[in-house]
Amino acid sequence: MKDSTNKTWLLLIHQLPPKPDYFRVKIWRRLQQVGSIAIKQSVYALPQSDQAYEDFSWILKEIVEGGGDASLAKVQFIEGLTDDQVVFLFREARKADYEKIIEEINAVKNELDDDDKAANETTTRTRNQMGKLQKRLDEIIAIDFFSTPERIGAENALSGLLSRSKSLPGKASDQKAIKQFLGKLWVTRSNVFVDRIASAWLITRFIDKNAKFKFVDSKKYNPQKNEIRFDMVEAEFTHQGDRCTFEAILDGFRIKDKALYEIGEIVHDIDLKDRKFERAEADGMNVMFSGIVAAHQNDNDRIEVGAKLLDDLYTYFKGKP
Repeated sequence: MKDSTNKTWLLLIHQLPPKPDYFRVKIWRRLQQVGSIAIKQSVYALPQSDQAYEDFSWILKEIVEGGGDASLAKVQFIEGLTDDQVVFLFREARKADYEKIIEEINAVKNELDDDDKAANETTTRTRNQMGKLQKRLDEIIAIDFFSTPERIGAENALSGLLSRSKSLPGKASDQKAIKQFLGKLWVTRSNVFVDRIASAWLITRFIDKNAKFKFVDSKKYNPQKNEIRFDMVEAEFTHQGDRCTFEAILDGFRIKDKALYEIGEIVHDIDLKDRKFERAEADGMNVMFSGIVAAHQNDNDRIEVGAKLLDDLYTYFKGKP
């Protein structure tokens, strides 16, 4: 039975400057993130709510500050479209999101079934992927305003993957692996910045609290006895594919800590500049790390000051619901 009650919609009507291109992409992404749909060119809609008003107000502010023009309107009908047609557009958008995440879940399941994969490598990667898939599904559900039927299929698919993952090797070897690296001298490139500062903090905080560091000028370095390299060419721990060194260390030691993975996403977005995780904190953290670098020439000092910042950030994420 259809709901005959007239719905109230919030519209964001905008005009963006033709340049720069990145600004237009940024606004488009922001509109997608809050779950709005385009009902006409440059006209986006959300079902009326306090949250919708706040989301659109922030985007309007960004548009105006970027040299564009925008306005908000609250309406009970949209010219040329019935309420049911608008609801259909919202459900179609979320349907596409759910179908995409189901494809990604199935890809992870297929990888688990591949007997040619090394057990530890598969285990670490799968646990990382599951955390990201759960986060992405939660984000889609948060903007699924009209209970799209495909949501059930996506939730069931992820639930099946979680059940399947219970058969993966556990963390029994984690402490054993860590013990092998106690008392080592950790070597990296001098003039450290975000990835090396964060990786040094990760090493000291979660692997060896007495870790010592050595800084060399060359990008490539042949290690001496009891030396471990990170974030440099041919290092034991360094960039792997599209992952930064911080992420590689988390994977290598199979450290399962949601707060650390959130920090890893921020470090990734700053270091690789690919906005893979689109972390809102990345720009601010980049400025703070740049300030540390500007204020301290000594690499050990940068790591020490950066550690205090990362300690606070870790405490925040640990306490975050």
